[in-house]
Amino acid sequence: MQYAFAARPLARFLVAAIALPALPAAQPAAFVLKASRLFDSATGTLVQPGIVIVAGGRIQSVGSAAAPESATVVDLGDATLLPGFIDTHTHLTMDFNADYNGARLLDLQRTVPEKAIRATANARKTLLAGFTTVRDLASSDFLDVGLRNAIDANIVPGPRMLVSVHALGSTGGHCDMGAGLAFGVLHHETGPQDGVIDSADQARYAVRFNIKQGADVIKTCASGGVLSPTDDVDVPQLTQAELNALVEEAHTLRRKAAAHAHGAEAAKRAIRAGIDSIEHGTFLDDEALRMMRERGVVLVPTLTTRIGLAESKFPPAVKAKADLAVSRQDDLVRRALALGVKIALGTDAAVYPHGDNAIEFKLLVADGMTPAQALQSGTRIAAELLGLEDRVGMLKPGMLADIVAVPGNPLEHIQATQSVFFVMKGGTIYRNDRAAR
Repeated sequence: MQYAFAARPLARFLVAAIALPALPAAQPAAFVLKASRLFDSATGTLVQPGIVIVAGGRIQSVGSAAAPESATVVDLGDATLLPGFIDTHTHLTMDFNADYNGARLLDLQRTVPEKAIRATANARKTLLAGFTTVRDLASSDFLDVGLRNAIDANIVPGPRMLVSVHALGSTGGHCDMGAGLAFGVLHHETGPQDGVIDSADQARYAVRFNIKQGADVIKTCASGGVLSPTDDVDVPQLTQAELNALVEEAHTLRRKAAAHAHGAEAAKRAIRAGIDSIEHGTFLDDEALRMMRERGVVLVPTLTTRIGLAESKFPPAVKAKADLAVSRQDDLVRRALALGVKIALGTDAAVYPHGDNAIEFKLLVADGMTPAQALQSGTRIAAELLGLEDRVGMLKPGMLADIVAVPGNPLEHIQATQSVFFVMKGGTIYRNDRAAR
């Protein structure tokens, strides 16, 4: 009892000393946001001028309309207003580290409180980069649940989070946190409560366990991975029966399911099971892409991973996997576009430095998307994948006031998305660089 009692003042000190100064001061309840133009993510077109009236944390009107007398006018000049960006594949509770072996050692050395505090810094960087909503796909020690709850309670600043708790995969597979470690290092054999499953019944239990602990979405590893040390990147790691049980249970409990799947056969099993999205998809063949189009499965290609992979020092076996995967990314996106597969923006943040998420827009355009399509992939389409299309992803009355601004016209220069200078989330301004001028 004395230890629990003593920990409470320490926890209060950490919140006061680290988290609270990052939060914005109290703000007016109503704003009139003005800019030269506004991006309509429903049509993929620009509206001129850009005017959005915000009150009570929601968008009241778009375009000319009477504003509350108490509203504060925020004139952003030659800029474009857009819906807050959405990243559908992040890992905010993990840090980018170019030293592969060093990163694995640090993960064993750092305490859970330190990891939690570091995660708040990642969340803040992501929000200030213009990403007001993220889907966070896999964490450890329930850090993602804690971070989400702290953000929702306005204790720390960060994007709105949908979290998955543990990713679910096979023994020795990409989702097995004990893979590559000597037996006993983790002081227990990994199992369903760690996300390690080896039967359909264990898959159902693991889904239920994750949701019990607070999961908003279920993630599974249907194939091997690039950064895991003991598996081939494209090999299936779950049976059809296991994936069927996992997805059925997730959907029964009203959660969507995402599958990490680099290989074509692994992806096909997940698609047959009814998965909602395929993450990475590096080695998908045209049959898998056609199955996705026919069943409405969304592709999340995570192109920005190449930034971190290029900077990292890997063991030879991991480097070979990384090089091969990166060499296939662009062709995948081009074929997916040609076959009409729906694509949502997702970056795999933590494989590269947090806060650089908007690079994905530029990479999608380089692979054949128009700037408008890329912006839609990171707003409206991403919101639809997350099941949040009634709240975020578009600038229209009734939606949450998640609004960002970039200089100039992003349909002419998509790189403008990497220069976000205004961020509003839920009617609160977290960044306005022009206000200081």
